[in-house]
Amino acid sequence: MSAIIEAIKGFFLETVGKELCVFFCSMIPIIELRGAIPMGAVFGIPWWQAYILSVLGNMVPVPFILLLIKKIIQWMSDSKIKFFNKIANFLLHKVEKKRAGIEKYAFWGVCLFVAVPLPVTGAWTGSLVAAMIDMKFWKALLSCLLGVMISGVIMTIVSYGIAAIF
Repeated sequence: MSAIIEAIKGFFLETVGKELCVFFCSMIPIIELRGAIPMGAVFGIPWWQAYILSVLGNMVPVPFILLLIKKIIQWMSDSKIKFFNKIANFLLHKVEKKRAGIEKYAFWGVCLFVAVPLPVTGAWTGSLVAAMIDMKFWKALLSCLLGVMISGVIMTIVSYGIAAIF
């Protein structure tokens, strides 16, 4: 398994470089900038550059999620393929679980939810929730951006502070 990981890592680093590796990593759900900023620290990228690349990369999917997720979930729910039904039900269940707390505070609820630097509380899930509670596009986009920026600051301090110690 470690040989596969090293091969993938080598391919990306040699093909796209450290900076784009951080940028693309921050687009991946669950990992997002919570994994990309520590990766930048490990690669030796300056903190400000890792922060900017990670925030920008993390925000790339957000407008698409805000605009398309409801239609995609509806299509998946109506699909005759059980796998799609299960994913749609999983996502709807996840949103319903978070809805009350986030809907109550709307803009700041999404922002703070995204700002918490834990897995599954990032821009992907925040955008999903914002879309499902029918938050206006620009308001949701700004809320996610602020949350991503706050999370980025926290992760930069943690990642580069720890990197400086070692």
